[in-house]
Amino acid sequence: MKLLVGLGNPGAKYARNRHNIGFMAMDRIAADHGFGPWRARFQGQVAEGRFGSTKVTLLKPDTFMNLSGQSVGEAMRYLKLDPADVVVFHDEIDLAPGKVRLKTGGGHAGHNGLRSIHSHIGADYDRVRLGVGHPGHKDAVPGYVLRDFPKADEAWLDDLLRGIGDGIPALVAGDGARFLNAIALRVAPPRSSTSTPKAKPDTPPEPSLADDRSPLQKLMDRFK
Repeated sequence: MKLLVGLGNPGAKYARNRHNIGFMAMDRIAADHGFGPWRARFQGQVAEGRFGSTKVTLLKPDTFMNLSGQSVGEAMRYLKLDPADVVVFHDEIDLAPGKVRLKTGGGHAGHNGLRSIHSHIGADYDRVRLGVGHPGHKDAVPGYVLRDFPKADEAWLDDLLRGIGDGIPALVAGDGARFLNAIALRVAPPRSSTSTPKAKPDTPPEPSLADDRSPLQKLMDRFK
């Protein structure tokens, strides 16, 4: 069994915030794979489904970001899971927008949601780090992550979430590389190898050399 956790803040006010990209990922997975309806449980919202023989519970904590660990810890204990069975999806300011990285264990890097989870279940869980970019200065980070994604980001964000939906069965099966590849195919699809290469411009003819011989010289050269 796997517990997939998306981090964010509950309520319509925060729904499109960069900080809520984890919630967005859970909603996409549930919609794409026909998971059961969301219902209140474990101080959050849960939806259940399967990938093959593996049962999966999706969790969106209702505790607000700073207390996410309360919800995750309660769910993990009730479901009798180990930290290794938990995968947390969260916003990552140290990655460019649309970039995704997988990580197991390690520090929380100041992310308050991860900090809370660390305090309740330890650090030995898996993370899906979803790049949202950096505002450029650490003092601007709180306001940056609590603002909505701008319209200019909607295209790559939609591609990213669709890629997560495509690849999540592979991640649950333990194939992280295939999961990341599914996202890459959405975010940066390969160019067709059958496309016609652009024609090279014709090379202009070299200019002819001017003939500056005198008429007498030309006549003499004919009889050489």
